[in-house]
Parts: sequence; structure tokens; C-alpha cells
Amino acid sequence: MKRYLSALILCATLIISFGEATAAEPLIREGEELTLERCLEIAVKNQPVIMQYLYATQANEAQLGQAKSGYYPKLDANSSFTSYNAAKQTGDPVPPINTLYGYKYGDNNLTLTQKIYDFGKREDNVDVARLNLDSSRKDVENQITAVVNNVKNAYYLILKSKYSRDVYIDVRDQYQKQLVQAKLFFEAGKKPKYDVTNAEVYLSNAELKLIEAENDLSKARVALNTAMGYDGPASYNVKEIKALETYKITEQEAVEKANKNRQDLQSLIVQKAAAEKSVSLAKKDYFPSFDANAGYEFAGSQTPLAQGWTAGVSLSWNLFQGFSTQQGVQKALANMRVTEAKIANLKLQILQDVKTALLNLKKAEESIANAKVQVRQATENMELANLRYQMGLGTTLEVTIATVNYSQAKQTHITSLYDYVTAKANLEKSMGAR
Repeated sequence: MKRYLSALILCATLIISFGEATAAEPLIREGEELTLERCLEIAVKNQPVIMQYLYATQANEAQLGQAKSGYYPKLDANSSFTSYNAAKQTGDPVPPINTLYGYKYGDNNLTLTQKIYDFGKREDNVDVARLNLDSSRKDVENQITAVVNNVKNAYYLILKSKYSRDVYIDVRDQYQKQLVQAKLFFEAGKKPKYDVTNAEVYLSNAELKLIEAENDLSKARVALNTAMGYDGPASYNVKEIKALETYKITEQEAVEKANKNRQDLQSLIVQKAAAEKSVSLAKKDYFPSFDANAGYEFAGSQTPLAQGWTAGVSLSWNLFQGFSTQQGVQKALANMRVTEAKIANLKLQILQDVKTALLNLKKAEESIANAKVQVRQATENMELANLRYQMGLGTTLEVTIATVNYSQAKQTHITSLYDYVTAKANLEKSMGAR
């Protein structure tokens, strides 16, 4: 699954790089049956929040390119023209412009500057930019993991809503059969009118429950569309899960796996490394910068302009700027400590996420076995109550209670199955897996 999703990430990146291709067919075909893998594919390619992080990564790639530009020479062109016209002559023996009729001067130059050494500031800038890029890539991975988890939960919710709807259809059919039987008994004078009225009341309630279940199924479909980033009109079905896959892992193994694979934690660790480099970078402002320059100049007050080469070296050293360098170092140190605190807090959150998911998984697994027994018992009891009523031995109250118990047992079983698959998905997310 991880290799599969990695390939999808590459596809999404290519979409950003080369633009949108002309769509040969809709994203989801009308009536298409979607597997979980297909839903994940759609989400990774189409979810705007993933695209947002991919674009942020592109911005950090460009920032790294800007940092590397310090290794290359800088070429500048400059052109200026100045005109001076004397408004009043004085007796000054050394006037600023020694001409009675004004003065015009042009200056055109081309300058090449190359930084020779700045005590590692240039290198630290590149390292910080590279680490920020690495962090943003891990943020993309983390966001994809979150999207995958959202899609899984929404997918399972559709299945739960569908199974729940089917139970209410079954219950409605049971009450319809009960109503038909009650009418036959009443017309034959074997049962009172109460049985017919009671069956009609419970049939009406079952139909209301069915309406609610249909609405829940529609809302679950909306949730899956949102998780996939899909806003199209196509009506689709989701493929049922044939069997549950058991998941066995100890708490220690899960925590170790989470600390190793959680991309949000890895992103913060890289950010800490970048913050440490930023401290080193801020301290480099205490040191000078050594540069070399060369240029060619056309200048003069009349044509043809004088021409000449210039070449030299310069040493610049900011000796004092109002304690700005000292404060910059303190700011970088504080930012580093903020990141360290975020790492500590996230590790606590990861521990809580893993433990909670494992507890939920264990509870759901135990509930499934118990719910299966309840369904079997409730089914047998309902069949027996219906048989007794059809033979004229039972009461409508027995049938009603048995049908209610059957409905509750089926819903409990469905909920336990849903809780298990969602707990498994949440455990995988808490460990940084997909």
C-alpha cells in the first residue's frame, strides 16, 4: 500500500508540474463500484489540501535555489545621467561645478561581484533552506497519511450506513408480515383489533427509522466525497469488505513504530535541525565578509566617454548595529526551544493516540464476538416468536419485543464491525502507516 501511494504522490506532483491534462473521461463514472484503493487513488490525486502542501514544497525548492545563488557571482548593470545648470554664479573660487554654462555627466558600468568567504554564512543559509525543504516534504507525507485515514473512515461509514439501512429494511419487512398476519387473524375473529393497530404503529416507526437510515447513508456519501476532494455528480457504489483482517501488535512495538514513521514528528525533528543551523547562521553576523569585484565603466561629460576597467577586493564588517546581532541570536535560540517543546508535546500525543487506538481495537474485537452471539440468539428468538404467532399460540407483544431485540442485536454487530475497522485505521494513522 505504501509503494502504491508513493506512486500516486509522484503522479500528483507531475500534475502540478505539467498542468492539467485534457480529461478523456470523468473522474468517477456513473454507477462505478469503488474499492477502497480506488477511493485513495482519487483522494491523493484530487484532494486540494495535498496540493496545497505540494505547492508549499515547490516554494521551499525555489527558496533552496535562492540560497544556492550565493555561490555564484553577481552581475549588475548601472546607467546614470546627470545634468547641472547653474542658476547663479558667485565669487566662490572653487565652485561645485566649474562651468558657466552647466554640466552634463553620464556614467555606465557593468560590475561583477563574487563572495570569497563569509565564515560559513552562505553554507548555513543553504543548509537551512535544504532542511526546510526536507521538512515540507515530510509535511506532504503526513498530510497524505491524514487524507488516507479520512477516506478510510468515510468509506467504512458508508458501509456501516448501508448495512444499517438494510437492517431497517429487514425490520420493516418483518412488521409488514406481522401486519398481514394480524389482519388475517382479526378478520377470522382469532385476534383483537389491538394486534392490527400495534403492528401498524411499529411498521410506521420502522419506516421512519428507514428514512433516517437512508439520510445517514446520503450524508456518509457526502463525507466520502469531501474526503476524496470530489465534487462531481456521479452516483457510485462502494465495494463491501468480505472479511476483517486481524491486527496484532504490542503497545511497545506500536509506539516505536510511531516514533520512527510519524512524518509530523520527523518534520519537527528536521525543523529542529534547521533551527540549530539558524542559530549558527545568526552568530555568523559577528564575522566579516570578504568579496571580490571587477567591472567595466563608460563615464564622462562628453562623447566619446572615457572607458576603463576596475578590479578590487573588499572586506565588510558590521561592528555595531544596536545589538541587532545579539538579539537575532537570542531569537534563533528561542525558536529552537519552541521546536524542541513541540517535539516533546507531539511525542506525548503520539503515545496517547497509540494507546487509545489499541484500546478501541481491543474493545471492538471483543464486542464483535459478543455481538455475533446476540445476533444468533435474537434471530432464533424472532423466528420462534413469529412461528408461535402464526400458529395462534403467541402474542403480538412477543413478536414486537423479539423484532426489536433482533434489530438492536444486528445494529450492535454492525457498530462493532465499524468500530473495529476504524480503530485499525486510526491505529495505522497513529503509527504513521497507511
